[in-house]
Amino acid sequence: MRAFALTLASILTTILVLATGALGGLLASQTVMPLPYMLGSLIATALLSSVIGHRFPTGYKFPQSIRLVFLAVIGVMIGAQVSPDLVALIPALAVSFAALTVFVGLAHAGNYLIFRRLGGYDHPTAFYSGTPGGLMESIAMGEEAGADIAILTMQQFLRIVLVISLLPIGLSLWLGAPVGSAGGMTLARADVDLSQLPVVVAVGLLGLGVGKMLRLPAGQLTGPLFVAGAVSLSGIVPLDMPQWLINEAQIVIGASLGMRFGGLKGRALLKGIWLGLASVALMMLIALVLVLLVRQVTDAPFDMLLISFAPGGVTEMALIALSLNANPALVTAHHIYRIVLTVIEMAVIARFWRRRDPR
Repeated sequence: MRAFALTLASILTTILVLATGALGGLLASQTVMPLPYMLGSLIATALLSSVIGHRFPTGYKFPQSIRLVFLAVIGVMIGAQVSPDLVALIPALAVSFAALTVFVGLAHAGNYLIFRRLGGYDHPTAFYSGTPGGLMESIAMGEEAGADIAILTMQQFLRIVLVISLLPIGLSLWLGAPVGSAGGMTLARADVDLSQLPVVVAVGLLGLGVGKMLRLPAGQLTGPLFVAGAVSLSGIVPLDMPQWLINEAQIVIGASLGMRFGGLKGRALLKGIWLGLASVALMMLIALVLVLLVRQVTDAPFDMLLISFAPGGVTEMALIALSLNANPALVTAHHIYRIVLTVIEMAVIARFWRRRDPR
């Protein structure tokens, strides 16, 4: 009976958390907040956890099975943006891709020093907090490596929040009009119906299986991402996702992370904010220098290159590109490359460290 009561309490708590996340997402969607459903859900559930978390069932954790399903949805969404047209553009982007490769290495190294030396974080927390891309992958791999998940989640979200907040604000002031999601831009098709869901579900399940079988880093997300990318490139079936599904996925992911985020106290948050500002300032400085160098050998527009190098979210940067009448495919290509390169870099370095120190 006690076990049943505990299970029931956990289910009711999960319903409360999801309802709170949904409310936070809906409220945020009425503002100019970027990625409103994810960030609104995260903020709302973090507040919930901080205020009444002590009343939750003993040892309560957000169900990983629910999180797993919607991580796969996010993976399919990102992978679906890989198209033959996008791949065809890659040869013309050789110079900027080479510069972006340098950016990933320099940004990660610089961020590691900021979080390790200035922040005093332990080694795995500093390493995975400093990745210049791959939010979900960094959190999943950091968790496996023993990083402090609350701090890691905070720093990764601060990276994205600061970039996708400050960059659009700066561009909006420069252009005199809102850009990105604040300007009403969206990448989702409005006419996608339920008939597309079986394909999305099948690709997600296959991706989960591939991620597990190949032991991919953060396989619950990277597996669906790679399978969706392959399906999208093949052109066998379209991978169109309705906006409501993308919104729901963001709410669930935001809620699951918000529950971990909520354990941080005021001093830790303030420390995280100033470290995040230092990290973003360093990355944008590196990006600016590399963009100016790329401009010396290509005729690519400065604003397109800058948002292509900015270490924010793929979706928001593509939306900003739409606002600027820049090619969102070019911007998306850069950001997908940055994320994939960051995941590969994390996996290679982590494997090297494990060989040197099995602990």
